[in-house]
Amino acid sequence: MTSAATAARNILTRLHEVMASRLPAQAKLNQVVEIIGNSLHSEVCSIYLLREGMLELFATRGLNQSAVHVTRMAVGEGLTGTIAENIETLNLAEATAHPDFSYRPETGEDKFHSFAGVPIVRHERAVGVLCVQHVDPRRYEDIEIEALQTTAMVLSELIANADLVDEEELLGSDASRSGSEIVRGLSLVKGLASGTAVFHQPRVTVEHVVAEDTEAERQRVYLAFDKMRDQIDRMTSQAEFGVGGEHEEVLETYKMFAYDEGWARRINEAIDSGLTAEAAIERVQQRTRMRMREIDDPLLAERMHDLEDLSNRLLRIVSGQLGTAAAKGLRGDTILVARNLGPAELLEYDKRRLKGVVLEEGSLTSHVVIVARAMGVPVLGRMPGLRRMVQEGDQLLLDGDLGTVTIRPAPSLVQAFDARFTKSKERQAAYAKLRDVQPVSLDGTRITVMINAGLRDDTPMLNMTGADGIGLFRTEFQFLVSATLPQRDRQMRLYRDVLDAAGGKPVIFRTVDIGGDKALPYLRDGDAENDENPAMGWRALRLALEREGLLKAQARALLEAAAGRTLNVMFPLVSEPWEFDAARAVFEAQCKFLKQHKKTLPEAINYGVMLEVPALAEMLDVMLPKLSFISIGTNDLTQFLFAADRANPKLAERYDWLNPSILRFTRRVVAAADAAGVPVGVCGEMGGRRLEALALLGIGIKRLSITPAAVGPIKELVCKTNLAEIKEAMDGWLAHPPVDLRAEVQQWALDHGLDSD
Repeated sequence: MTSAATAARNILTRLHEVMASRLPAQAKLNQVVEIIGNSLHSEVCSIYLLREGMLELFATRGLNQSAVHVTRMAVGEGLTGTIAENIETLNLAEATAHPDFSYRPETGEDKFHSFAGVPIVRHERAVGVLCVQHVDPRRYEDIEIEALQTTAMVLSELIANADLVDEEELLGSDASRSGSEIVRGLSLVKGLASGTAVFHQPRVTVEHVVAEDTEAERQRVYLAFDKMRDQIDRMTSQAEFGVGGEHEEVLETYKMFAYDEGWARRINEAIDSGLTAEAAIERVQQRTRMRMREIDDPLLAERMHDLEDLSNRLLRIVSGQLGTAAAKGLRGDTILVARNLGPAELLEYDKRRLKGVVLEEGSLTSHVVIVARAMGVPVLGRMPGLRRMVQEGDQLLLDGDLGTVTIRPAPSLVQAFDARFTKSKERQAAYAKLRDVQPVSLDGTRITVMINAGLRDDTPMLNMTGADGIGLFRTEFQFLVSATLPQRDRQMRLYRDVLDAAGGKPVIFRTVDIGGDKALPYLRDGDAENDENPAMGWRALRLALEREGLLKAQARALLEAAAGRTLNVMFPLVSEPWEFDAARAVFEAQCKFLKQHKKTLPEAINYGVMLEVPALAEMLDVMLPKLSFISIGTNDLTQFLFAADRANPKLAERYDWLNPSILRFTRRVVAAADAAGVPVGVCGEMGGRRLEALALLGIGIKRLSITPAAVGPIKELVCKTNLAEIKEAMDGWLAHPPVDLRAEVQQWALDHGLDSD
C-alpha cells in the first residue's frame, strides 16, 4: 500500500468512525470539517447542502460560525454554486481571480486565497459542495483533491441516511414538478408519440462507500476487470477487412485502456484507502473527468472519453446493472429517456412498443437520429436535466413537430394531443388506401415514387406503400449500427436480402457515405476529425477512394449479391469526373476478378451519381455520357449552394428549398439530363414535402425517392396535379422571382384544391 493510500485510508477510517457514531447529523458534519481541515492542513473546510433549491452553509471550520445556516446561494452563484451547477471540481490558487467568484462578507473569508471544492453527488445530481480554503495562494495537490472527493462520497451516503436535504433534492427531482410541465428541445425526428417514460439505463448509484472487507472488494474488481476485458477481446477479435486498417488501431487503443495497469492500479489504491469497489471506480472516474476538462488536444480528449466509457462499463459490471431497458422488455407504449443513445442500442428495442425517444444530448447528424428517422420513431434532443424532471412511469407526450415533450400532462392536454394524433392517424389511413394507386398526374404523366431505406427492416415498406422501388439504399447504416467494420460476407447477405425482398423492383445502392458528420469509432482519420466543416470534409467517396480496401470489399459484396440480376449503384459526393471514373474502375476490377473465378455476375450494372456538389453541374457535358442515371441529393446540395449549415438553427431561414436559386439550379440539371436521355430524380427530404414536391414536379422532376411515410401524401398530390399547369406557373415565377416564392406556391396549391401539409 502506498503512503498516499495509507493517508487516505486513515482519513476514511476516521470518517467512518464519525458516520457510525450515534451523534446527530449536524454534529457529524461538524466533525467532518475538522477532520478534513486538519488532514489537509487547511484553515477552512466547509460543507454546503441543497435546501429548498439553495446551497446553505451547514458546517464550517475557519469561517465565521455565525454564518452557518445563514449564508445561502443559488446553484450557479459564486464558486460553490458553479461547482454544484456543473458538477465539477475547482482547484484555484487565487479564488478572487475566477470570474464566478462571489464575496460573502458574513463568512469572513476575505483573508483566504486558495480554494478547492468538489460536488456532493447523489443520483447524478449535486446535492451539496465540500470546500477548503487556505491563506496562502496554492493549488491543492492531487492527493488532497482525491481526499475531498472521497469525503464527498461519504457525505453522500450520510445524506441518504439522514434528513439533511429535502427528499426531492435527494432523488434528483423537484417535488414541485409533480404537476404537468412542458419542456422544449430540438426536434431531431418529426412525429407525434404518447407513452410511458422508461429510462434506457438504470442509474448506477454508489450506495455504500466504505468497505467492510478490502480484499473482498479487490476480488470484485478483479472479476469485473476480467469480464470487461473478455468483452473487449471479443469485440476486437471481430476486426475485419484484413490487417493493418485504422479500425484495428482504434480498437487496439480501446483494448490498451482496458488492460492499462495504471488505471487498474489507481482503482486498487482507492480500494486500499478503504473504499468499496463501486466507490473506488467512481473516484478514479472523477479524476478522469477533471483531466478531460483541462485537455485542449482533441485526440487526447477522445482517448480520455474512451477511458470514461470503459469506467462506465466496469461500474455496471461490478454493480450487477448490466442490462438496458431493451433487455428487460417494454411492457407498453414507451417513450425512451436517455442521456444519449447509440444506433445499435436503439435497434434492440421492440419497435411495436417504442413510440418515441427523448435525449438530454443528441444532434441532427448523430447516428441514432439517422436510424430513428428510418424507423419512423420521433426523437427530441438537447434537453439537459430531463432525467431529473422525469420519473419512470410518468406519462409523456412527445411532439416532434413543435419540439416539445409534455411531462405528466393534464387531462385537457391529453385530450387535445389525442385529437391531433387521431387526425394524423386518419390521414395516414387515407394515404394507406393509395397503396395500389398509380401516381399518374391529371394530364397523364406517370411519376416514379420510390422510398429511401438503409436497414433490412425497411424493405417491407415497399409492399406497404406500393412504392416503385428503393431509390436510395443507404449502405452506411450497416456500418453505423455495427461495433466493428462489417465483413464482406455480412454486407453481401444484407444486399442480397434487400434485393430478394424488393421482388424485382429496382434498388439503387449508394456506396458508403461515412466520415465527416457520420464518423465511425473504428474508422477514424486524425486530420478528418479536425475538419472545421465536416460536411465538406474527408467523407463519402473521397474517403472510400483513399481506403481502397473498403470500396473493394463493398463492390464485391454488391456484385455477388446481384448475381443474375440488375445492379444499380450510385456514388455519393462526386465533385469531379475522375472520382466517378476511379470508383467505377474499382467495380470493374472486381467484376474481372469474379469472372476469373467463375462467379456469376449481374446481368447489367447501372452506374449513377448523387449530384450534391454544385461543381459537378458544370461538368455534366463530360459526365452524362458515362451515366445511367442521376439522383439530386437536395440535403447537401442546398447547404452547399447557400453556404448554410442545415444543423445551425440561426441559418434555418436561409435553408429554404423553395428559394428560386435552388429551383433554377435543379431545373438546369434536369434540362441537361433530359437532353442527354439520362433519367434524373431527387432523393432527399425536399421530395417528401408536398409543397416542395409540387415545385419539383413543376420543373420537370419525374422520379422522387422519399421516406416511406411520405409516399401516400406524394401519390395523392401527383394524382390531383396537372403538370402542365404547375410547369407554366413555375416557369413564370423562376423567370421573375417573387419576394416570397413559398407563399406563391402555397397559394397556387390552395387555389387548385391541394393540401400543402
